[in-house]
Amino acid sequence: HIYDSVLSKERRGDYLGGTVQVIPHVTDEIKERIHAAAGDVDILIVEVGGTVGDIESLPFLEAIRQFRNDVGRENSCYVHTALVPYVATAGELKTKPVQHSVKELRTVGIAPDVILCRTDRFLPRNVKAKIALFCNVDEDAVITAKDVDSIYEVPIFLHDEGVDDKLCQVLNIWTGSPDLRRWESVVHSIRNPEREVQIAMVGKYVDLTESYKSLNEALSHGGIPDRTKVTIHYVDSEKLSDTSALEFADGILVPHGFGSRGVEGKIAAIRYARERKIPFFGICYGMQMAVIEYARHVAGLEGANSTEVDEATPHPVIDFLPEQRDVKEKGGSMRLGAYPTTLCEGTRAFAAYGTREVSERHRHRLEFNPEYRDRLSRAGLVLAGTSPDGRLVEVVEVADHPWFVGCQYHPEFRSRPFAPHPLFRDFVAAAAAFGEARR
Repeated sequence: HIYDSVLSKERRGDYLGGTVQVIPHVTDEIKERIHAAAGDVDILIVEVGGTVGDIESLPFLEAIRQFRNDVGRENSCYVHTALVPYVATAGELKTKPVQHSVKELRTVGIAPDVILCRTDRFLPRNVKAKIALFCNVDEDAVITAKDVDSIYEVPIFLHDEGVDDKLCQVLNIWTGSPDLRRWESVVHSIRNPEREVQIAMVGKYVDLTESYKSLNEALSHGGIPDRTKVTIHYVDSEKLSDTSALEFADGILVPHGFGSRGVEGKIAAIRYARERKIPFFGICYGMQMAVIEYARHVAGLEGANSTEVDEATPHPVIDFLPEQRDVKEKGGSMRLGAYPTTLCEGTRAFAAYGTREVSERHRHRLEFNPEYRDRLSRAGLVLAGTSPDGRLVEVVEVADHPWFVGCQYHPEFRSRPFAPHPLFRDFVAAAAAFGEARR
């Protein structure tokens, strides 16, 4: 986006025919984005990813170097994260990676105020003193960023290390002690679960589980209210030829995706969940696959499919949105962003949200084909939520099932540890009840 914006400005003549360069044009664009993001907030956290020395990060490092000069030293704080590995054969922590990382950072004009040392154990005082000496920072600015079991332990751990006091000191701001009771409550629930559920996530990106990062966290959030540990098992839909591989599951989730790869495995998993009354949650593409499964095996629509998978299907129960039919570039052309949904009372979705009107984030090009709404409804599929005008089906359910919900949107993006998304909360609760009943 940065380079695209710079090129667009050059084409419009904003630079008055001047030669476009990384400095100042790209760096100025980066700084403008930072200022725009700040808005009315008191403190803005800006992350520069990558590794110091990578060519891709150089314009961004130069931009934040200049940024301190623009806003004043007292209004900025550089926090550098570096690795302090423990060499087991030598039985010691090695500080050279931190020293060289900071040295490299100084070559681009940035001297860190605080150093977060990623490590698997507490740093003893002599190691902190050594890092402080060679990196030219105060000893209390060397912070242990120790590996923890849950990311939600990090704020409490960093507070105990004094990072908040140090940041306030560098920025010359003073405030009262933070109230971390909510964080502590969340961490206590995670550390001390009273029960455990086994969730099968059936998808095609299972070799890279970070593809489902938001889903993983939302499932974890869903277990917090009832102190339930959620264990996720990734099942490759391309290799799912025998549904006995799902016998362990207390709940089955089919996530988002694109294309025809692994479709039949997902449909088999959905049928398994529906017929055996296992709690099921389908998200975006997962909802579309649930509609296809129901159409084929309950409504009797043999060969039902999505036109994304089979353009010649006799029953296109999932079809392109009219405005998407001729679009070739997928990325920026989808139905993107937050849209309202109206829920029907008496449904699982309504029971979860406790309200009729909700707003959720979308990212899709295909929809439930309205030509099949009446036929599938007569077969027992519940259309639990639609767009306010009734044109788009947003949520489907199976009535004679303990918990079977599919939604076209992405509820995982609105889930938080303090406020688990209601659909994930209820899905995990249903899975826990199912697991306890059969055990």
